[in-house]
Amino acid sequence: MSKLFKTSIDDLLSERYLSYAISTIISRSLPDVRDGLKPVHRRIIYSMYQLKLMHGSPYKKCARIVGDVMGKFHPHGDQAIYDSLVRMAQNFSTRVPLIEGQGNFGNIDGDNAAAMRYTEARLDVIANYFFDGIEENAVDLKENYDGQNLEPVVLPTKLPNILLNGAAGIAVGMATNIPPHNIFELNNAIINIIKKPEITVTNLLKDFYGPDLPTGGEIVMSIDEKKEIYSSGKGSFAIRSKWEIENLMHGLYQIVITEIPYQVNKT
Repeated sequence: MSKLFKTSIDDLLSERYLSYAISTIISRSLPDVRDGLKPVHRRIIYSMYQLKLMHGSPYKKCARIVGDVMGKFHPHGDQAIYDSLVRMAQNFSTRVPLIEGQGNFGNIDGDNAAAMRYTEARLDVIANYFFDGIEENAVDLKENYDGQNLEPVVLPTKLPNILLNGAAGIAVGMATNIPPHNIFELNNAIINIIKKPEITVTNLLKDFYGPDLPTGGEIVMSIDEKKEIYSSGKGSFAIRSKWEIENLMHGLYQIVITEIPYQVNKT
């Protein structure tokens, strides 16, 4: 027999909505700064690691991978899991893809990937750096949703992935949008910080040219604006296409767009 409880809307929101907000922030929408991954991405590549789909091993059907992720770690829609897998394999969506796909994984024109029963995947070579020490308990493990399996709280990556591939997400009361960067510039910046912990942002940015986007394009940002963004962690910049003039016969010419802004459909 059901019972009715009287409570104020303030108390109800404080209790219920706070739980929802924390769950959304931690378990869905925002990446962990340590490995730069949201839970769904971490679970995908960890599941592929468990399936021994490392670089050099045979590809496996994406339907098999998605089923493994959904059954063991991520009890949500299979299409959402597959969409996340596809984005990690697209070199026009991810600066350094963590997954190597075989088959139709979509294109920059906006065409969708083939159904998961057709495509195949395995981890790309750079994903090896996400698992160094995981068998030696380098990170904590936690129970999955039904307590039948263990999954890592965070992956022991050697890469600053949150800066390498960037991150974007909208949670409750907070959001993030971090652009991707060049891996060589990041490595040099890390070495400079290790050697000179007191290095200033101005000196650090001498060899660090800012965002490096998968689809190229020209970043419109002054030196002062770049310094302010990397000092405060807040700001914005514009991106414009790159183009060139191609001469044709009979004095005619055409304008050819060679690079387009990130996340812009060229059609």
